[in-house]
Amino acid sequence: MLLSVGHDLPYLTGYHAMPLERLTMLVVGRDGVSTMIVPRLEVPRVVEQPGVFTIVAWNETDNPVALVAKHLGNARTIAVGDQMWARFLVELLPLVPNARFVRAVDVVGGLRMAKDKAEIAALAAAGAAADRVAAQLHAGQIPLVGRTEAQVSADISARLLAEGHDVVNFAIVAAGENAASPHHHPGSRVIAKDEIVLCDFGGTMNGYCSDITRCVVTGEIPRDIAEAYDVLFAAQAAGVAAGRVGASCEGVDRVARDVIAAAGFGEYFVHRTGHGIGMEAHEEPYMVSGNTLPIAAGHAFSVEPGIYIPGKWGMRLEDIVVATDAGPVSMNSADHRLVSVRA
Repeated sequence: MLLSVGHDLPYLTGYHAMPLERLTMLVVGRDGVSTMIVPRLEVPRVVEQPGVFTIVAWNETDNPVALVAKHLGNARTIAVGDQMWARFLVELLPLVPNARFVRAVDVVGGLRMAKDKAEIAALAAAGAAADRVAAQLHAGQIPLVGRTEAQVSADISARLLAEGHDVVNFAIVAAGENAASPHHHPGSRVIAKDEIVLCDFGGTMNGYCSDITRCVVTGEIPRDIAEAYDVLFAAQAAGVAAGRVGASCEGVDRVARDVIAAAGFGEYFVHRTGHGIGMEAHEEPYMVSGNTLPIAAGHAFSVEPGIYIPGKWGMRLEDIVVATDAGPVSMNSADHRLVSVRA
């Protein structure tokens, strides 16, 4: 198995490789012998792990891809990390012409999906920090009216950092008709009174991610939005409840989607119900039709149905959920209601 940039490498070794043109590669052999091939100038950043891997440094005039090929020996099936740069794979291919390449997620994915107690505690801490920012939003402590989406996004980002996050991964702020775009990029649109504002934000805290979505209305809540949100609320709750050990991933998607479809909004729910989360904001398993993978204890994933009416408004409600033998446990407890704010 070959792991370069991406989160499989730090998951197994604790080392985050910088995304450089200088190749870092962990070569994991079938015999359990692992070698970290690292640019010499990066070696001081690597914490040695005796018994886990040995370090081989390469110099500026060396060919690191040839060095990787040398350590592959006569391997005929090679698993490659999803985030490894294509340039290195292209250079490697002619050096191992008889090899078959597969995805490393087939090897590491199952390990990373099942979170242990320490990982779940990290997700809970990150979720609680995001909850505190969501509570500030609901309490009207984050000014909205008269500010641009970008300004509010920056404000939410600063609050995530203040609550303990090391990095902000995203802070979507979408007002009114912009909320109908699920991954809207916050811009110069000024937030007005009496409109819905969708806020989807998260970051990384102690190596693990948060991800939460809450909506507010800057004034009175119109009847059509209130009625649609009641449907969304029920769909999200049903999706969380469906995330039980032994249930299928697609079953979570189906349960949430059925609630929305039954209310006549089916065509306006345009994405999967959820994604796995851990060291990455999006990772296996995915709550989507066609994914028959059974949910196992320790699987962590979002449940985030949405309803998006083009040109009018959009709404989404999202929690992170961990499947346990005692049932699904939410990492988020911030108010799930559609809150009217005077901010």
